[in-house]
Amino acid sequence: MAPHPARDPRAAAALADAEPTCWWLDDNDRPEASAPLTGTIRTDLAVVGGGYSGLWTALLAKQRDPSRHVVLLEGRTIGWAASGRNGGFCSASLTHGQANGMDWYPRDVPRLERLGRENLAGVIETVEKFDIDCKLEKTGELLVATQPYQVEDIEADYKRQLDFGDDVVLLDRDGIRAELNSPTYLGGTWRKDGTVLVDPARLAWGLADACRSLGVEIYEHSHVDALYADGNQMVLTTSAGTVRADRVALGTNAFPSLLKRVRPYIIPVYDYVMATEPLSPAQLESIGWRHRQGVGDAGNQFHYYRLTDDNCIIWGGYDAIYHFAGRIDSALTQRPATFQRLAEHFFDTFPQLDGIRFTNTWGGVIDTCSRFFPFFGSAYGGRVAHATGYTGLGVGATRFGAQVMLDLLSGQETELTSLKTVRSKPIPFPPEPLRSAVVQLTRWSIARADANQGKRNLWLRTLDRFGLGFDS
Repeated sequence: MAPHPARDPRAAAALADAEPTCWWLDDNDRPEASAPLTGTIRTDLAVVGGGYSGLWTALLAKQRDPSRHVVLLEGRTIGWAASGRNGGFCSASLTHGQANGMDWYPRDVPRLERLGRENLAGVIETVEKFDIDCKLEKTGELLVATQPYQVEDIEADYKRQLDFGDDVVLLDRDGIRAELNSPTYLGGTWRKDGTVLVDPARLAWGLADACRSLGVEIYEHSHVDALYADGNQMVLTTSAGTVRADRVALGTNAFPSLLKRVRPYIIPVYDYVMATEPLSPAQLESIGWRHRQGVGDAGNQFHYYRLTDDNCIIWGGYDAIYHFAGRIDSALTQRPATFQRLAEHFFDTFPQLDGIRFTNTWGGVIDTCSRFFPFFGSAYGGRVAHATGYTGLGVGATRFGAQVMLDLLSGQETELTSLKTVRSKPIPFPPEPLRSAVVQLTRWSIARADANQGKRNLWLRTLDRFGLGFDS
C-alpha cells in the first residue's frame, strides 16, 4: 500500500489520544527488576542480554547441565527491548521463509525446516512445562495478497510449503475474506502449523522466572562495559561489578556487539507498532477473524497484525527505519509520520472499523543482516559465542540460536555446528556514509517495486545477485 498524498482525517482522529508506550510492557503484572551486580563473582557461563536470546541460552544451559553455574547480565530490565515490543509471532522458520533459505543454503534447508519445527515444539513445551502465562495461541498465520502480482508469488510459496510437508491451505479471494474480511484481499494462504501467537513481554518475564527456578542468577541494570581475556577466564565488567567466567554467550543482537568483528554484519532498524482499543462484538463480527490467526501481507514493505486476548488489534510493520551510524536512542521509539501512515493503511484494510481508536504507539530496534536470518560465531579460542541478526523472527529462532551458541561453546561438533548455515556468514554492510546511502536507496527501490507490481529495478536485482538485502 502506498502512503496517501494527504493526511487521512480518520487516521489523525484515531491517533489523537494514543499513549506513547508499548502495549505489552504497560502491564500491571510487570515484575520488579532484579538487583544489579555488585562486587566480583565467578561462574561457569556468563550470558549477556536479558531478551529472548540470553534467556533461552541461560535456560537451556541449566537444562543441559543442572550443576552448571550460570549468570545472566541485563543492561536495563528483562524484555524491555525487542523481546517485549514485537508483534508476538513465534514462527517455526529459521531462515526468514523457505524461499530465502533456498536462495542461501539449499542443501541445509530440509534439515533447517525439521529443526525449525522441533524448535517451535520446544518453545511450546517450555511454556507448558513452566506454566508461562504468555497467552499462547496455536492459530497459525495468514499470508495475504493485496496486489495481483502477489497472488502468483503466494501460489508458488504454497507449492513449496506442500513439498516440505507443511499444513497449509491455499485460499482464493472469497476464501481469504471468509477468514478475515478486507476489501484489499485478493487471495492468500493459511499455514496452520508454522506460527503460534504469544504475549511477547510475558514470554520474556516467564522465561526469566523459569531460569531463576533452575538456579540462574539474573542481574538487571548491569550493562556490560567491557569483555576481555585474563588467562583461561573471560572477564566482564559493569559499572559496579565484575564477572569472571569460563564461557560467555552474547545475546545483545541489535546493540553494538562486545565483539567488534561482528559489528559490520549488523544494522539496527526501528520497527513501529500500534494497538487499538478492544473491538466490540459488532466490530469483530464485521471483520470475522473467528480463527484468530496472525496475519502478514505479501509486500516487500509488509504489515503484520493479530488480535490480543481481549480483542485489541496489534498493527505494525511497513516502515523499517535505519538511522545514520546505527543510532539507537529511546527518542526514536516514537515516529508520528510512521504512525499516521500505518493508521491510514489500517483503515484502507478495514474500512468497516472507521471510528476505532488507537490506544498505544511504540517502536523498537531489531537486528538485521544481509541474509535476513541469524549468523553465528565464536571468539577467544571458543570461549565466547554469539548469535546475531534475527531480522524480526527472534521470538522463536532465538531458542535455536541459543542451542547453537551452547554447542559452539562446548567445543564439540554437533548437527547444528556442522550446518553450512552456522559455519558461514552473510555479506557485511559497507561503512558509513556508504551504508546509509545503500539503505536509503534500497528502501526507495523496495517502495517502487511494491507500487509497480513487484518489478525490481536494477539496484534491487544487483543486490539480489550479491546477496545483500534490506527488509521491512
